[in-house]
Amino acid sequence: MKKYKVGVIGATGMVGQRFVTLIARHPWFELTEVAASARSAGRTYEEAVAGRWLMAEPVPDCAKHLTVKRAETDIDEICAHVDFVFSAVDMKKNEIQALEEAYARRECPVVSNNSAHRWTPDVPMVVPEINPEHLEVIPFQRKRLGTKRGFIAVKSNCSLQSYVPALHPLKDEFGLERALVCTYQAISGAGKTFETFPDIVDNVIPFIGGEEEKSEQEPLKLWGKVENGVIVKADAPSITAQCFRVACSDGHMAAVFASFSKKPTMEEIKARWASFSALPQKLELPSAPKQFLHYFEEENRPQTKLDRNLENGMAVSVGRLREDTQYDYKFVCLSHNTLRGAAGGAILLAELLCAQGYMD
Repeated sequence: MKKYKVGVIGATGMVGQRFVTLIARHPWFELTEVAASARSAGRTYEEAVAGRWLMAEPVPDCAKHLTVKRAETDIDEICAHVDFVFSAVDMKKNEIQALEEAYARRECPVVSNNSAHRWTPDVPMVVPEINPEHLEVIPFQRKRLGTKRGFIAVKSNCSLQSYVPALHPLKDEFGLERALVCTYQAISGAGKTFETFPDIVDNVIPFIGGEEEKSEQEPLKLWGKVENGVIVKADAPSITAQCFRVACSDGHMAAVFASFSKKPTMEEIKARWASFSALPQKLELPSAPKQFLHYFEEENRPQTKLDRNLENGMAVSVGRLREDTQYDYKFVCLSHNTLRGAAGGAILLAELLCAQGYMD
């Protein structure tokens, strides 16, 4: 695989920092550009993140001395030095939409962590193990944008990465009809640490703006299909969700209740989880977990602190499968929200795009 030159726009925020640390040790990607707001522009990356570096490891050497460009006004210069960019900007939705399209129209592919384009009909929203076929919409998007190479691809909401992967192998075979999901989401999902979010200490906050709607609707786009150049969302299953912010640094947990038209046995469910493998595993993409879904038989697992970093934070942990009195079954899931759920998931998506020739 060739070495791709990549940039990160929105590089100084928490997700942007996570992108930088992952790219620094990536076998296919070389960090050549970082961009942020006017406040950070013109300084070295090390200077721009001084006093607000949130990662456990130090600023990577490959990023320290890069001059931070202004994401909105230095587009031509950035695009001249990269093969594609990752987007993690913190702006209003319409501003993000315009900015990402500006990069794409300059023939620079954009792999975005942002939600702004998730419901743009010809923008693929992809979890690589679940709906890689949605990348087939990219030629139609390029036609709309008037580009030969530029496009936008996005990853889904971070909370979905815990429970949708566990439901996916069961959906078609057993006829998933409805699901109830309660998510317990870490503070890094809000770009916070315990130092910057003292209100969360010894607390649970039963509201995250927009999160319940995303949790109920985005799976239907993931399970949709490409028709006439756009992605048409699925009609089923019906999903209802409640989302809580809890006092954990990293890791989104979900309590899942599910009913099926053809109720499987517990053994059949566990067998489907154990055998589930998809295109990223077949292609042996660098960030893909070898085993995507890990089931724990222990009654007190998965646990956030113990299991969020499983397979470099890219696997999904499942446990406590049992029958329910209102639904067919209930179980618990866990994923690392800034790895599988954010920057790591976007990097895996970029690897898939590279492997399938979309970045060439």
